[in-house]
Amino acid sequence: MTKFFRLTMAQLNPTVGDIAGNADKARAAWTEGKAAGADLVALPEMFLVGYQTQDLIAKPAFVADAMVHLMALARDCADGPALSIGGPLMEDDRLYNAYFTLRSGEIVSRARKHFLPNFNVFDEVRLFKSADIAGPVALNHGVRIGSPICEDAWYPDVCEAMVESGAEILVVPNGSPYFRGKFPIRMNNMVSRVIENDVPLVYINLVGGQDDQVFDGGSFVLNRGGKLAVQLPLMESMLAHVDFELTDRGWEARDGMKATLPDMLEQDYRVMVHALRDYMQKTGFQKVLLGLSGGIDSAIVAAIATDALGAENVRCVMLPSEYTSQGSLDDAAAAANALGCTYDTVSIAGPRAAVTEALAPLFEGLDDDLTEENIQSRLRGLLLMAQSNKFGEMLLTTGNKSEVAVGYATIYGDMSGGYNPIKDMYKTRVFEAARWRNANHRDWMKGPAGEVIPVAIIDKPPSAELRPDQKDEDSLPPYDVLDGILAMLVDQEASVADCVAAGYDRETVKRIEHLIYISEYKRFQSAPGPRLSDRAFWLDRRYPIVNRWRDSS
Repeated sequence: MTKFFRLTMAQLNPTVGDIAGNADKARAAWTEGKAAGADLVALPEMFLVGYQTQDLIAKPAFVADAMVHLMALARDCADGPALSIGGPLMEDDRLYNAYFTLRSGEIVSRARKHFLPNFNVFDEVRLFKSADIAGPVALNHGVRIGSPICEDAWYPDVCEAMVESGAEILVVPNGSPYFRGKFPIRMNNMVSRVIENDVPLVYINLVGGQDDQVFDGGSFVLNRGGKLAVQLPLMESMLAHVDFELTDRGWEARDGMKATLPDMLEQDYRVMVHALRDYMQKTGFQKVLLGLSGGIDSAIVAAIATDALGAENVRCVMLPSEYTSQGSLDDAAAAANALGCTYDTVSIAGPRAAVTEALAPLFEGLDDDLTEENIQSRLRGLLLMAQSNKFGEMLLTTGNKSEVAVGYATIYGDMSGGYNPIKDMYKTRVFEAARWRNANHRDWMKGPAGEVIPVAIIDKPPSAELRPDQKDEDSLPPYDVLDGILAMLVDQEASVADCVAAGYDRETVKRIEHLIYISEYKRFQSAPGPRLSDRAFWLDRRYPIVNRWRDSS
């Protein structure tokens, strides 16, 4: 008689700290798997407590609470398929990142993570202990499952040891966050494990936003030789039932869903939408507001917010001064109208006059300079935060990565806010994303189709409009030049000499390097935003605020 084994892959979205809610999601997945005749329902890494918990996982009471819910889950899911779920495990005063298999009301297997990532956004060496490699667990029909936890499958050792000790299928639970180009790296590594060990592999990834990180799903199943059997979509919560058949060569997955993955620009845009949507839902906010200046950055943030939350939950506010052009007034109104958002106007002329008058005795005889420009920005921040407090709307900040990198954003001014959807997107890519959004609409967008960012906004020269006829290029190189230098200095950690060898002017590179270093204190106080690259400001790139070193190459 031919043997079959049905596995339910649960690509789901947990919330850090919502242990009871995450356990309920696991129960619902188990119930659906049971109804579908599954032998095993498998969830991702650390699903029970959410990921990443950071130092929350170091609280003994938190880990104890997780174990209480785990045992309740085992009891509730006793009559049906086995359930595998990630969570913390405390043993002999040592904390492990663990993967539990529950069956018949008990914990029948505890796999503990061996390789602990300690780079980019990961700091697991600080939080967990490395464990010995675990053997497989035997399930129905005699199938033996090995569970290398996330990083354990990025190196040959753990998978090889599990297969040598009898594992016939590798089920890899993951908490793998997005960065641009990450998926092919994952796939190539998992294909290597399959080819090395000649067994099928099931890769189950988390989905959902957590602070600055977005777990993008994209779970898949590989048969021997690295042949793709199942591909789940990116950034969608879903269950998939995968049937394995025992052949002469061992277990083999039958072909199932094979989702087409979008291009990188669409992935970036969706990550920004998904990150904001989850940040709002998981922190309890429903509505946002933002300052809509008539420029490209605030326009795309308004589009992202509308796609994430719906136009009824987005309020745009124009805060004009005497330097605000009629074109900007028209463009801002057109952007809000195209999106269907509420649009209000609050002039900063009166407050600015009052501040100027208050400071006049101190500033008498001194020329106007950056001080007066920043007063305008800070007044806008004050007025927006007042509205945020009054109406319970979270303020979005709108500085792109180019501005964040060189400090061309005013602390306590346009940096005010609770979240920045474009924090890790360079200015040139903001323009690309705006054009992409105007030309494309997807069912996961709550905003309207069509031109939601007026072409006039995309085409005009960027300006902060804090003095007459001001343009960004008055004090910065053109954005294609600036972003090219930033990509080298920030993303690639290149030297000044490397930049010069690539064709950039040395004096310009040195000026940009200087601006990057002296702006660290601003980034230290900036709002979080979704990680799109593997060199996002905060956990990916950690630099001292006080730093006297400069590259002399």
